[in-house]
Amino acid sequence: MNAEQYVNAVAKKVKCGKDRKREIKKQLMADIETRMEQGERPEEIISRMGTAEEMADGFNETIPAAEQKQYKRNKTLKILFSIIAILALLAAAAWWMLPKGSEIEESDYFDKAQVETAMKDAIELFDADDYDSMRENAIPEMESVLNAGTMAEVKKQISDDWGERQQFGTVYMSEIEQKNQHFAVGEIMVVYENVSVVYRLTYDEEMRLAGLYIR
Repeated sequence: MNAEQYVNAVAKKVKCGKDRKREIKKQLMADIETRMEQGERPEEIISRMGTAEEMADGFNETIPAAEQKQYKRNKTLKILFSIIAILALLAAAAWWMLPKGSEIEESDYFDKAQVETAMKDAIELFDADDYDSMRENAIPEMESVLNAGTMAEVKKQISDDWGERQQFGTVYMSEIEQKNQHFAVGEIMVVYENVSVVYRLTYDEEMRLAGLYIR
């Protein structure tokens, strides 16, 4: 674990608001950088500081009970909000499980290469927080969730710090038929510096984004 990962791990376990977390991260990083300038190695510094849990416990002892209670309440609300947002997209997961699936190569509606390109383009826009561009090529029902606020909460459920995207994995896709409508559903793992994320994207016959599920 490098210094930045350590600091992020500590901040994630401290039960406080965003502003205080930001100050804690700055404080810890400044302490580590000062010791490094004095000749200490990062791993030695982290070892002396203790585990992320131990360091976070020390900070938590100084945080007022009211602020910790508010933190827990906000965390619960964020989780519920993310669940509600994802519920709007559960059709993608349901379509994936339906027995009316077929090989994308046999489709009369979708081109495999085109779907793969659309998926990667959408993920690049997602990584750039360009939700305006994503909404331009999405069905109307997606507009209520493709925004900075909702997507930021969804991202945080995976990690506070994804890091830069490293590479795309293999794309798996299928065609799903439901109520005489056809959809292309693709799944891909994307590796970032600190996490690996699986995306499941759904497109309608007009190649508009009709579903986005992330885990």
